[in-house]
Order: sequence, then C-alpha cells, then structure tokens
Amino acid sequence: MILLRNLDASSGLCNGTCLIVRRLARRLIIVEIVGGSHPGTVLNIPRVTTSSTRNRWPFTLLRRQFPVQLTFAMTINKAQGHTMGIVGIYLPEPVFTHGQLYVALSRATTVGNVSMHCPNEESTTNVVYTELLR
Repeated sequence: MILLRNLDASSGLCNGTCLIVRRLARRLIIVEIVGGSHPGTVLNIPRVTTSSTRNRWPFTLLRRQFPVQLTFAMTINKAQGHTMGIVGIYLPEPVFTHGQLYVALSRATTVGNVSMHCPNEESTTNVVYTELLR
C-alpha cells in the first residue's frame, strides 16, 4: 500500500511511503515500512476523520477512513526518493519532462534489476523541449 498523507514524519509515516500490511483490525492497520529512512519499522495506521470541503450544503460531512491506497504501481514522480530492489518501467509514450527517465531508472539498486517496456517503439527518448529553455 501507499500512505496518502503525512501522519508522523519522525516515524517515517509520510505521504508516498510504501507499506506492507501485517495485520488488519477494525480501527487500525498494522504496517511495515518498505523503504525510505525507516525500512522494516512496524507501525499502526489509525483511521482518520476527514470532512467535506464543499459548502453546497448547510452541514459538514465527516468520514472516518484509513489514509492508504492499494498500490500495484506508482508514477515516476511518486517513486522519487524511493530505492527498490527490482524496478519495472512501462513507457507507452516518451517521458514527460527532462530528467524523469533518469529518476525512473535510478530507483533500482543495480542496473540488472531494471526492466523497461516501450510497447510502441524499441526505445524511448528523454524529452527536452529546448524552446522552453530560451
């Protein structure tokens, strides 16, 4: 899973932290942090109360939910700062900005653990729009 909000930065519970579920309970999820500065740390994720931000109604809607999302993949931007054992990169189109391909490729610990798939071409380019640099 991936954490969707900052809960406790000193413990490593920040937005974008990758987690492994160890136990589900009614009011909390026991998780293990996968990477970052606190790998292997086991912590509790409580349900968080959120309120509606729209003022269309004369009342406020409150909802209690876990601030996590099931994750099978993540964007290059979300992966920035993570180190992963194995990285698979799927690029149906060239990357969006300069440096983005480097970020994707540099997430793995070794080059042999990177697999890249470009279904429309045999390779991809690191796009740089030079007209924006003027």
